[in-house]
Amino acid sequence: MGAREGMTLRPAYRNFHFHPVRWTALFVICLTCALVICSQDASAPPAPPKTTPDAPPATQPQAAATEPKPEISNKDTTTTFKLRVNLVQVKVVVRDLQGNLVENLQREDFQLFDQGKPQVISTFGVETAETRRKRSEAAARTQAEEGEAPTASETAALPERFVALVFDDIHLEMGDILYVRKNAEKLINGMAPTDRLGVYSTSGQVSQEFTSDKEALLKKMLSLTPRPMMGKFNSVSNCPDINHYMADQWVNKGDQQVLSVVAANVLACQYQNNPQMAAAATAMAQVDLQQELVAGDTDNEYTYRRLEDVLRRMMGMPGERVMVLVSPGFILSTQTLDEMGIIDRANRANVVINTVDARGLYTPDLLGDISQVNTQTPQTAGYMATYRTQAQTENAFVLSDIANGTGGTFFHNSNDMETGLKRAGAAPEVSYVLGFSPQNQKMDGKFHTLKVVVTGKRKVNVQARRGYFAPKKVDDPQQQAKAEMMEAVFSQDEIQELPLDFQTQYFKTDAAAAHLSVVSHIDLKAIHFRKADGRNYDDLTVDTVVFDENGNYVTGGEKILEMRLLDTTYERLSRTGVTMKSSFDLKPGKYMIRQVVRDSEGAQMAAKNGAVVIPY
Repeated sequence: MGAREGMTLRPAYRNFHFHPVRWTALFVICLTCALVICSQDASAPPAPPKTTPDAPPATQPQAAATEPKPEISNKDTTTTFKLRVNLVQVKVVVRDLQGNLVENLQREDFQLFDQGKPQVISTFGVETAETRRKRSEAAARTQAEEGEAPTASETAALPERFVALVFDDIHLEMGDILYVRKNAEKLINGMAPTDRLGVYSTSGQVSQEFTSDKEALLKKMLSLTPRPMMGKFNSVSNCPDINHYMADQWVNKGDQQVLSVVAANVLACQYQNNPQMAAAATAMAQVDLQQELVAGDTDNEYTYRRLEDVLRRMMGMPGERVMVLVSPGFILSTQTLDEMGIIDRANRANVVINTVDARGLYTPDLLGDISQVNTQTPQTAGYMATYRTQAQTENAFVLSDIANGTGGTFFHNSNDMETGLKRAGAAPEVSYVLGFSPQNQKMDGKFHTLKVVVTGKRKVNVQARRGYFAPKKVDDPQQQAKAEMMEAVFSQDEIQELPLDFQTQYFKTDAAAAHLSVVSHIDLKAIHFRKADGRNYDDLTVDTVVFDENGNYVTGGEKILEMRLLDTTYERLSRTGVTMKSSFDLKPGKYMIRQVVRDSEGAQMAAKNGAVVIPY
């Protein structure tokens, strides 16, 4: 039996790299003498023969000399990895038409469709505050007692939900910011111990990484203020009075009426309605509309790029991921590919985006911004009122598209911002987790649409992810296995295809450092070995990753346990299992331990969460 160490975990996204970690080469294997026998059979000189009822003494030395070496060839590695049937999990929140949560639903109350085809719901669970508490307690029990047991206040509350509050300060006005900021503070003060919140802005000027520190979050909220990158290019003179919607209608949609209205506005406010300057007014209107389109599109571009940055950040968080986008909305213009890109990235990262219209319950703005100079004429005022109303309506489309495209909710047309933010960012008191294994799944890497329906005639609103990306067929089976391991590492779902148990224990090396040991026990009875040349073949890949209490990666590594077991050794280890030990040097603090195990022959997996508190 051999082991390879020091492999590096490499995530499949930018700007989030794991550094190589040298592991202490220590395997604690039950029934050590049995494992020594395996090694001796391969490399050591044969022991003196002993007479047994099954084989004469004269034949035993010859048998030992021809025993195959305990190694696995490249061919074996290629052919023994098998593709898992992935379990797709869908978290569902059900509300009635008044927005109240619907409780006490059972498995038979749901129907789930993949690409329009009904699926068998193989797993079903109900998530409540009580179930989250029990998970946290179970993870805390993985810490072996070191002296006095941690008190309740010292126990590590595992982060389960990562909520990114993204404020669109590029498009928000100061009045809206003050209103949403006040209600967002209530959301922060009410966050659960297992929640980690981050505060970001689309301008990039406000950034507070995920944390449970309420004071740090509230302090960062105070720095929110409008920060348009380009803004309205003629915001001082307001001559001509145009907006991004009007510029898009003329430049991209070819609406000549817009040009006529803007030209009349320019002729009045720049040339005192001098008819000889009509051509000059039209030329100026064309230039102004082009400039307004560039300014609006640039603001949108900054918004999309910042949303992408936050999504990339969330991809590395080990748990449920929710983004709350607070914005008054903005015009899509020709940037539909950017909008689709945000939806696509969110779905790939399994991030649900809930959107909140910061305008609340607004009325059409017929007269425009009263803080600016009114440059309209009686002839153009009616057209401008129509354009403003249409712009306000279209602003909301992007928020609706992003929420619907990622399985989120769009909160709008209400001044109850406290309820809107709570619904968008707080953990629902009751949710349901449906799991299914896609049948006859094509390995094409394409997006599969999902639909969840509550049976019966009840009228409810169902919030659930809109789809998933099917695994892509990989020519190298080992790369496929690594992808499966990586996906499992950055989830908090516990997988129990293999019996896995582990405990954590530490000892302080000095006041500012500690040595953490993760001792894992794996039951071999559920593992499917391959029999060849009188031995039982399988490899166990064990990934152990340490996150801090805010879900940030700290350290980790991978071990591969190569098993080439004689029948006698296999029988003994089937009764006792195997034990592996991984060691890390850490600073005092609270940590989450995530361990994932995969076997090469059956492609079965196990995943388990743990917690450890190293006092200062």
